[in-house]
Amino acid sequence: MSKVVCDVTVSLDGFVAGPAQSREHPLGIGAEKLHRWQFEAAEENWQERTAITEAGAFIMGRNMFGPGRGAWDEEWTGWWGSTPPYHAPVFVLTHHERESIEMDGGTTFHFITGGIHAALEAAKDAADGHNVAIAGGAATINQFLNAGLLQELRLHTAPILLGSGERLFDGVSGIDFTPVRGRTTDLVTHTVFRVNTSEEH
Repeated sequence: MSKVVCDVTVSLDGFVAGPAQSREHPLGIGAEKLHRWQFEAAEENWQERTAITEAGAFIMGRNMFGPGRGAWDEEWTGWWGSTPPYHAPVFVLTHHERESIEMDGGTTFHFITGGIHAALEAAKDAADGHNVAIAGGAATINQFLNAGLLQELRLHTAPILLGSGERLFDGVSGIDFTPVRGRTTDLVTHTVFRVNTSEEH
């Protein structure tokens, strides 16, 4: 059965991105250290790395797609170059309409102005029975948590402190999590939680 899932790497103090995000610092200052486990220890963490891109469709906030606000810079097609890592439809939350962008490798970016419920409905249709993944950033994940729409949270905790930036769980309350499984490697602790929505209590 398909689920709505989320993989996110977080610092010990709860940040998924550092301060001062920009084209020069897409993750914010200092936040590259969060993702060392994916690149410096790829083989040791291959199962978790593979699971991140196994979904049939993805949803992300505009800030994860690019640094701009307001009207679109039509030249901007994301942080990932011509072949993004998703290889599936990606639905970008925005307040500004834009035509879909078809990229190499099977990724197509669609821009959704109707909010998280409209994005989830479109993503479920596109996923064709596979999981839908909430790709981030923190504000988008927090919206899905508060709305009771996220079913599984895969938290990858890096043993660093960022001090400031974009914090996971800001403004989120009243949700119970059940640990399903976990393991620790040198650069990260992986924990999978089932998200218990209010309907389950």
